Amino acid sequence: MLPTKKISSLIELDPISQLSTNVCRILGQNPGPFTLQGTNTYLVGATKEKILIDCGDSGVKQYINYLKEALGSDTIRLIICTHWHNDHGTFFKNVLGRINFDDQFNRKSMTIKKCIATPGHTSDHVCLYFEEEGSLFSGDCILGGSSSIFEDLYDYMHSLETLSKLNITRIYPGHGAVIERGLEKINEYIAHRKKREDEILKILENKAPASSMQITNLIYKISFLSDISWSVKLGAVNNVYKHLMKLVKENRVEQVGFDSYCLNNAQETDTEQRTIHE
Repeated sequence: MLPTKKISSLIELDPISQLSTNVCRILGQNPGPFTLQGTNTYLVGATKEKILIDCGDSGVKQYINYLKEALGSDTIRLIICTHWHNDHGTFFKNVLGRINFDDQFNRKSMTIKKCIATPGHTSDHVCLYFEEEGSLFSGDCILGGSSSIFEDLYDYMHSLETLSKLNITRIYPGHGAVIERGLEKINEYIAHRKKREDEILKILENKAPASSMQITNLIYKISFLSDISWSVKLGAVNNVYKHLMKLVKENRVEQVGFDSYCLNNAQETDTEQRTIHE
């Protein structure tokens, strides 16, 4: 997510929220431009032995107090962190539960869960699917109230496509409010990235190589001499660069210099030849 939203403009979230029979959210008490209202952590289960999904920044005493309050006399049996970022797992690094990707596991009186490898935001990112409830714990793959950032857009898009095939009605995100129309939000994320991709390809149709900064200026219609903060400008350039890297990996765009890109004419020629033969 780009740090463009003021914290005051976001929906206020309670420190502790019982979201369903099986799910209680404890807010990480670490609000900021990148964490929105704070990291969402979740206690899951209908018995006295809970699963904790994500566990926030280390040393945030206020969060620990809220976690203890939410637990009451219950205990935590398993901790699952959706990815390695500090705001999701530094506090319990030494006691994290280990599970296999794409594995199913069961706990007494708990909903069956599926852990799905969803790289993109980070290479180790996972989501948790609660099939009986039709809900997804999305970590930072999908956010409530903001778009997500990603290390690798190629992997990220494949992860979104994987999630789009599930029967998801509700999403519990790593940051922001609960998303009630889960599948609709996933498809919205996919459409947004494809729209940006089409804009980049359209710019490169003029045959002249262009840099990621030049493409950013044309898409966002901003000048790097404008009053927009440098963090936002650089975030936009990085976003375009990740799109270009995906297109290069797919052989749809060719990198012809340090930061210079053009359409892959060889692929166009191959496509034309296949069309002629067909």
